[in-house]
Amino acid sequence: MLGMNYRSDLGPEKRVSYISSMFSLFFRCFLVFMMPIAVLALPWDASAQLLNRTTVFSKATVSIASGEKTHKFRVELALTQQQHMQGLMYRRKLAADAGMLFVYQREAPIAMWMKNTYLPLDMLFIGRDGRIVKIAERTVPFSETTISSGVAAVAVLELNAGTAARLGIGSGDTVFADALRNAR
Repeated sequence: MLGMNYRSDLGPEKRVSYISSMFSLFFRCFLVFMMPIAVLALPWDASAQLLNRTTVFSKATVSIASGEKTHKFRVELALTQQQHMQGLMYRRKLAADAGMLFVYQREAPIAMWMKNTYLPLDMLFIGRDGRIVKIAERTVPFSETTISSGVAAVAVLELNAGTAARLGIGSGDTVFADALRNAR
């Protein structure tokens, strides 16, 4: 006979304990086998947004001296490896005067990509002296193609696509930011 009485050799107290242990076993099996499946079933965007909320970026002002003009941007700082990996991935919008400044501890060629990045960007690669050594304009969202500085750099400033051309920012212009002082 199936059901609760199939262990008729157990007394009432032991039957309750047996049922409780079976429920506990079922619950543990559910957690081990079904929860990973449930997490995988979440849309990638939902897990990405959770990751984006857990990565905290401090903010700073960056100025770019271009000819007779100075352009100011309010940027988030990517200073740690976790922040470098996250960057602007999964962002759907960026204010016209906003961006992200990636600062590295040592000068070396820098390679970036646009994987999981919704926004087209201008990438300004910055040398030890604060001068822009290269600009990658209008990068392609979601592209896994490597975007390289080609030469040694200590930082990358990411801005909305078209900003460099619109403001006349070019190679040789100088970027000023407190966060760059340690990298120089």
